[in-house]
Amino acid sequence: MTVRGARPGVRRVLAAAGAVALLSVTASSCAGGPPTIAPSGVDGLEIPTPSPDPHDFVDGVDNRWFPLEPGTVWTYRSTGDGGDRTEVVTVLDRTRVVQGVTTTGVREVTAGDDGVVDEETFDWYAQDTDGNVWRFGADTTAYHRGSRGTRHTWEAGVDGAEAGLVMAARPRVGDGYVQEHAPGVAEDRAMVLSLTELRTVPLDEYDDLVQIEETSPLRPGVVERTYYASGVGPVLRETVAGGSESAQLVSLTRG
Repeated sequence: MTVRGARPGVRRVLAAAGAVALLSVTASSCAGGPPTIAPSGVDGLEIPTPSPDPHDFVDGVDNRWFPLEPGTVWTYRSTGDGGDRTEVVTVLDRTRVVQGVTTTGVREVTAGDDGVVDEETFDWYAQDTDGNVWRFGADTTAYHRGSRGTRHTWEAGVDGAEAGLVMAARPRVGDGYVQEHAPGVAEDRAMVLSLTELRTVPLDEYDDLVQIEETSPLRPGVVERTYYASGVGPVLRETVAGGSESAQLVSLTRG
């Protein structure tokens, strides 16, 4: 993905400081293969972005790999570390202004088989004029034995936190970027590994999935991979190192 004629607010070349360590890939695609880039981030974007320009963003989120139509509900079944869980993700019909940018709210609730809620999170996303989706914050409450904690809560523009990239408009193998930047709180990083994955989950079988690997310096040794289907969003998340958790899409209700 190349962004031309970009405004200075969001679209500048990825800063070297804090950049994700990426795999070495070729600068051009192989014949018949997916497009690849040199390991330098995402062209034309400063990720994370400290000073987003509200004029660089649009209302709503309709990225094909990460569509957020209000009223849409994804239900996932999570197994492995910590036992079995149900995760319900709902796109809210409400917005929030963060750093002058109007963002779309998404609520995620995780509960055990007993129906007791373990965690509730409100994430805030916005899409720029080129179709890239950014995360501007998360309001997370974790419940444990009658207590509640909010240590994973952050907001862009507060205490050094900056918006990170969640999904590019046109992902390419080798793209690497920061998904969220809140020092000591949320420091997820991502790399696009494939555009042609095939996976079967309880809801359906999907091909041409975007496979993204996610790591964080706050969770050394833990590696997760998430698979995104066009027009659907995430269909599978699995821990491939440092754990054994898997979350599969079991139902989808359109907004």
